[in-house]
Amino acid sequence: MDAYGQQLECWFLTGSQHLYGEETLREVARQAAEVARRLDEAPETSVRIVAKPVLTAAAEIRELCLAANANPRCVGVIAWMHTFSPAKAWIAGLEALDQPLLHLHTQANRSLPWSTLDMDFMNLNQSAHGDREFGYLAARLGLRRKVVAGHVDEPRTRERIGAWLRAAVGWHCSRRLRVARFGDNMRDVAVTDGDRVEAQRVFGWSIETYGVNDLVARVDAVAEAEVDELVQTYAQSYALTEELRAGGSRHRSLRDAARIEAGLRAFLLDGGFDAFTTNFQDLGSLRQLPGIGAQRLMADGYGFAGEGDWKTAALVRIVKAMAGEAAGGSSFMEDYTYHLGPGEPLILGAHMLEVCPSLSSQRASCEIHPLAIGEREDPVRLVFDADPGPGIVVGMLDLGDRFRLVANAVQLLEPSEPLLRLPVARAVWRPEPNLETSAECWITAGGPHHTVLTTQLSRETLEDLAQIAGVELAFIDASSTTRAFARELEWSAAYRRTVAP
Repeated sequence: MDAYGQQLECWFLTGSQHLYGEETLREVARQAAEVARRLDEAPETSVRIVAKPVLTAAAEIRELCLAANANPRCVGVIAWMHTFSPAKAWIAGLEALDQPLLHLHTQANRSLPWSTLDMDFMNLNQSAHGDREFGYLAARLGLRRKVVAGHVDEPRTRERIGAWLRAAVGWHCSRRLRVARFGDNMRDVAVTDGDRVEAQRVFGWSIETYGVNDLVARVDAVAEAEVDELVQTYAQSYALTEELRAGGSRHRSLRDAARIEAGLRAFLLDGGFDAFTTNFQDLGSLRQLPGIGAQRLMADGYGFAGEGDWKTAALVRIVKAMAGEAAGGSSFMEDYTYHLGPGEPLILGAHMLEVCPSLSSQRASCEIHPLAIGEREDPVRLVFDADPGPGIVVGMLDLGDRFRLVANAVQLLEPSEPLLRLPVARAVWRPEPNLETSAECWITAGGPHHTVLTTQLSRETLEDLAQIAGVELAFIDASSTTRAFARELEWSAAYRRTVAP
């Protein structure tokens, strides 16, 4: 499902021709439907796989590609040339296609029937060269696409298709994404700013700015009964500190936080927004900086970033759309401070308040503490440690002539000691290959300090998203060295400036 409750789907297109007769085409259709059914039922696929009629002529291919473009539920197409489908018939359709494309190189039978193998079988099962014909044309047209080879019963084949489907869902989300900015970017900060017109052209994002008091008006309009209900939800869902409970000395602050969350939700829902930003330098007449409200909205799938960082807010939403119901979590994050020794160097990630509770399987503590910046009342927030396990940190930057994604494979760890005096949600991780190389590569690439931390997505999904969007992805992993990574960036820059569209 997407954010609006629509069942998303990927269309399965099968190519053939009339040379082999109608009986062969009926068998092609039957086998194609079976392959699509197996993919549809595979646990690795996150959307419906819908088989379409076998395609043999240019006009019907183009018509179906245009229909895929226009269908609001379709996130992409998978193409398979079951027999030898002459690729010239696909030119008009593929040039009109505005959806992500995966070329599946497979065949219906897993094993050859050696003792009974005859020319009828050979003529029916010709994807070994039919897909090469299609591959030539895609290369000739310069199409961005993913190629996956393997039988659909192979786990690795399904995993790779599943990774691409998640990226296709992310692209589907991106092209419809709306970001509400309450206030502007943090003053004098470079990396959180950028070209919003170009972002809309490249990614489809609509990025709209509102005065904070536009939000305040919605907050002030929240009914007391709605505040009562939300406060009760807090009490049931989290471990409230004594002072925040009914009758406690800071209970009014909890109600203020609930009112802000309710106002935010109403504003975003009514405006059709998928993501939002705030800025502690511009809070209007809000009593406190949104803390628990931002955390809970992220947990419900909204994108968020602090300090007006609209790129990261959009990226959080896209990552959450790609992740869907996968185990783990994804959140707005910031590389905050280092442990440089003794022992293994580590990064402690956090933000002032706003880290998504999806990163933790433990019951969060709902607390209130002073905030040294923002010049408002003390904000309410959820406090927890992120679960240990593998993850990826990814950020986006605007280089002026193009956008770049920078990512780093990380291993989340339990804090080395209890963080008794750090009253914010946080994550501790060891970056690959080590902190020194990771930091040098990240900074060389111009990577931002605001990121998305995800324990739900694979590297392949991020690579597929970058390929679909046509943007650069610089990935730091266990094999990275500073010198080789810098050279990779130089090659990428040369390619982007001279070859890439």
